[in-house]
Amino acid sequence: MDFCAIDFETATFDRNSACEVGICVVQNSEIVDTKTWLIKPPSFPYFSPRNIEVHGIYPEDVKDAPTFDEIWHEINELLYGTLMIAHNASFDAGVLRGCLNHYGIFSPNLNYLCSIQIAKKSWNYLPKYGLKPLAEHHNLSFNHHRAGDDAEICAKISLLAFERLFITTNEEVMQVMQKKIKKL
Repeated sequence: MDFCAIDFETATFDRNSACEVGICVVQNSEIVDTKTWLIKPPSFPYFSPRNIEVHGIYPEDVKDAPTFDEIWHEINELLYGTLMIAHNASFDAGVLRGCLNHYGIFSPNLNYLCSIQIAKKSWNYLPKYGLKPLAEHHNLSFNHHRAGDDAEICAKISLLAFERLFITTNEEVMQVMQKKIKKL
């Protein structure tokens, strides 16, 4: 089982306003690396007060950070040829698309899957499927709404869900979740 879990935090409600990205790399069903980048968004220095309230990232935190286009090659290397998983994947895929479009970067051929869908298939009796309730259900602690932590918890929850579903390979993921897998 090989995949990357990804999470974005945004400065505003615009999809191109990523201010942090985290990627957790899973190889052979083991977490091998988690990387996080602060990003200077196109809206800099403006950040929506609501977004700051959610993630706690301020404009001064990213004033010396690279822009998305400056780190894309590193992100693309981690995502290349793998399945991307995100919690509420339509949001994170939308942010990735928004950033790529903003900087005129060709969108990679990438399949993605939402860990909420995997969780619902694995634990259909739970009352809530947010990242925090799922982490609490599995006694996993993390710093919620920080991209690296969220990506790593997403990966851990996905691995637990795949284990519960007896899914051990990417081919089995494609078979079992085929109607839920989207293209970027």
